[in-house]
Amino acid sequence: MSMKIAFATLGCKLNYAETSTWRRALEASGWEIVPWSREADVYLLNSCAVTETAEKKSRNLIRRAHKTAPEGKIAVTGCYAQLRPAEIQAIPGVWHVFGASEKSRIVPVVEGIGDEIRDHPRPREREGPIYGRGREATISDPIPSTEAVFGAYSSGERTRSFLKVQDGCDNFCAYCTVPFARGRSRSIPLCEVLRMAREIASQGIKEVVLTGVNTGDYGRGTGESFLDLLKALNEVEGIERFRISSIEPNLITPEIVDWIASGTKFQPHFHIPLQSGSDTL
Repeated sequence: MSMKIAFATLGCKLNYAETSTWRRALEASGWEIVPWSREADVYLLNSCAVTETAEKKSRNLIRRAHKTAPEGKIAVTGCYAQLRPAEIQAIPGVWHVFGASEKSRIVPVVEGIGDEIRDHPRPREREGPIYGRGREATISDPIPSTEAVFGAYSSGERTRSFLKVQDGCDNFCAYCTVPFARGRSRSIPLCEVLRMAREIASQGIKEVVLTGVNTGDYGRGTGESFLDLLKALNEVEGIERFRISSIEPNLITPEIVDWIASGTKFQPHFHIPLQSGSDTL
């Protein structure tokens, strides 16, 4: 029996890269991907918490899935899940809440529940939400600064790929919840980034966008620098263009600008966010 799973993604490029990675893995293991509006055995929502509207959209998507498939198991991850797990757990139909430190466990846990559904195709009526393997996925502790980063990239939906190279942020700006939702700044080892880039190239994708919460902070904890990353990726065969997504102005060094301007695969364009004009934030 082919198991069916539906995905929904809200928020940033990082979320889209992560969802695409889970989708590829589950599709490769035999799961059938269906739209969120269709009946499925499992629904996986990668949520956002950047605004109240994003949180409201997450709740609406959960309720819609539960209405479509009352016996379907709804899993939620992403920033909203990390910040307000109890609120999500209270919504009927929620099966599991995955915190930011659990993203690498999503595929094996979903595959495990798929095996259970196959063994018990007619689950008994239940009074409320059920939780993975008999435990409530309560998330209360901050994400460890040494936590490994879940590597991810998008494919199949666009002509270019979003390649995740970094996660988290150490800035703790007064207006921003990201350090609490995604943890401190951490980088994916260069060897792993290159492996994913070559995998992207093997799929015929010609353009890659480097993405992260604080992309220019790459190298924290790995002993490498952002410029080391750029130079290594520039040598990957098959990729014709690289772009750098949002990068903080203080992390754009003259060395990076001069190297890109010297003639590389990296496009001479920087998307520089300006969230606040106050020197005290």
